[in-house]
Amino acid sequence: KMNLVVLVTGANSGIGLALCERLLSQGTRGLQLCLACRNMRRAEAARSVLLTSHPTAQVALLHLDTSSISSVVRAAQEVRLRYDRLDYLYLNAGIMPNPQFDVTAFFKGLFSSKIIPMLATGVGILTQKDGVTSDGLQEVFATNLFGHFLLIRELEPLLCHAGQTSQLIWTSSSNAHRSAFNLEDIQHQRGSQPYSSSKYASDLLSLALNTHYNKQGLYSSVTCPGFVMTSLTYNILPSFPAFVWTLLMPVFWLIRLVTNTFTLTPQNGSEALFWLFKQKPESLDPYAKYHSLTSGLGNNYTQPRKMDIDLETSESLYETLLQLESEVRKKLREQPQEAILQDLNGIDRDYTALH
Repeated sequence: KMNLVVLVTGANSGIGLALCERLLSQGTRGLQLCLACRNMRRAEAARSVLLTSHPTAQVALLHLDTSSISSVVRAAQEVRLRYDRLDYLYLNAGIMPNPQFDVTAFFKGLFSSKIIPMLATGVGILTQKDGVTSDGLQEVFATNLFGHFLLIRELEPLLCHAGQTSQLIWTSSSNAHRSAFNLEDIQHQRGSQPYSSSKYASDLLSLALNTHYNKQGLYSSVTCPGFVMTSLTYNILPSFPAFVWTLLMPVFWLIRLVTNTFTLTPQNGSEALFWLFKQKPESLDPYAKYHSLTSGLGNNYTQPRKMDIDLETSESLYETLLQLESEVRKKLREQPQEAILQDLNGIDRDYTALH
């Protein structure tokens, strides 16, 4: 009998993989863990790493690209075939486009009072250029927010069960700013901060999901991992040689003595995600973002902080997303059957090559 089913998107590296390791470390009996990833070769490598440490664990793989509508729908169908319930859905997958980097502003910021928010959020030194998916959606919006929203909608039968509670747990960011978000432009087509916009939208959406689903036993929470050195972070300064990061690390360690948001490692950054796994969802604050924090001595803890969100805006976003969902489903139904079959065959070939 399965006791708990946990699905983690973007689980093959960084914070997602660190979370999976921590979940398995607290006991594998009765835990079914599903790694939902875009790149199946990396997913297989991550699974091997986890099974090396936890040989008796039940770790399954799922091909999921949250930037692709058809991929989300197919993945959800596969999940519904495999499981009859879903206890935890970690909405962790995300992208941050390679930004335009202002070198002068960066070095000025290093010697100013703004150094901590600059390094933690990129404010003042970064602007980002977004792409467009094959579905015609803005890439950051589709990957970080809308693909996850559609996944939740598709998995409602597993998430909403009489007599049980399920949790949605989002990986958000301290870079989720109200100023970057516009209800009239939820995909952020006209702005230069798509990542910040998508993360603020996930904060809003979490509140709306609680409004609509709590009575059905489904609860949503938002986390912030802090400033973590992952591939997303390294992509902030793609032209910097590796030795620059090596030189900066002692600076980051010193900063952590005065600010607890510099978690630095994926293990530390996953603290809030793991902490929420052990909480009763009914006791959580839907207006709070749960932050992973690390003290100067290296001790990890979780702290809730009120989000800059309101019920009216969250409801408006939710209604807009429902409308967009209706539109993309209509397009998907009109998609030629041959194209869908080609898609499926391509995924099959990719997966077969792993074995």
